[in-house]
Order: sequence, then C-alpha cells, then structure tokens
Amino acid sequence: MEKSEVFERLNNVFRDVFDDDTIVVKEETTSKDIEDWDSLEHINLIVAVEQEFGMKFNMNEVTTMKNVGDMVNIIISRS
Repeated sequence: MEKSEVFERLNNVFRDVFDDDTIVVKEETTSKDIEDWDSLEHINLIVAVEQEFGMKFNMNEVTTMKNVGDMVNIIISRS
C-alpha cells in the first residue's frame, strides 16, 4: 500500500472521528494539533483506524506512537 493512499484514508477517518472536514493529517500531526483529540477520542480514533485498515494495533504500538507518521509506518508494515 502506498503512503499517499494511507494518508488519504486516514484523513477520512480523522475527519469522521473528530467531525471536522477541514482536518488534513501529516506525518508530524499529533494530538496537540487537533483540538478535540483527548484520551477518549484517541481510543475512538484507534478503533476507527483498525476498522478502516482491517487490522489491530498491539498495546506497545498504541503507547509508542508519537505522531501520525508512526501510525502510517505501522499500517504500511502490516499491508
């Protein structure tokens, strides 16, 4: 899977989870960049990403993700 395809699909997931059609995620995007991204929304986001890509993150992956780029790299490594 190409990185551009992952970002395109992630943009849709983020927009849906945070109910904001203006969100455009980049490699360096973190929870500090999206106003409503708190711990509860983080869980919702992880579940939505897992559903979108048909995969499950393990606990270590979830706790070590520093930004969207880390998430993208895990998704690509699993495809």
